[in-house]
Amino acid sequence: MARIAGIYNPEAETQTDFAPIPTDEYLAQITESDMKPTKKNDGEFLELEYVVIEGPYKGRKVWARLNLDNPNATTVEIANRQMASIREATGVANPQDSQELHYKPHVIRVELIPEGTKQKNGYVTTRASNEVRSWRKAEGVQAAAQPPAANQAAPATPAAAAPWKRTG
Repeated sequence: MARIAGIYNPEAETQTDFAPIPTDEYLAQITESDMKPTKKNDGEFLELEYVVIEGPYKGRKVWARLNLDNPNATTVEIANRQMASIREATGVANPQDSQELHYKPHVIRVELIPEGTKQKNGYVTTRASNEVRSWRKAEGVQAAAQPPAANQAAPATPAAAAPWKRTG
């Protein structure tokens, strides 16, 4: 048994649903990144954690995985094209470290992959998931200089028009 009185916030809201988000374009930014080994341990992929920063799914996370080091040349070619899109979308032409891509708002196209979808490699998904499929620059959006402090709320944006649709 553990005494927890006074340790938790009794006014806290309940946890939100973590089901995959619908297919759409979202204003998001990379908040974490890391090189990880492939399942077969024959290469590495760059994993990018995105956080949606506007709209009804604000705060939700999605991930992109770029197989930059893989024995399959086509896989590497696709990953390099994806990386080129990310570099263009973030405005970071030649990053030396993936952290240089962090906190640079851009638009990502997220696809909902339904449960039971047969992938190109023959794998059938066992649960619904999201996949980041494309990246583009968010017009008229200022890059965040650093991550918001944990106890500081992110600045609110007017709901009237998405930042990438605003003029001036």
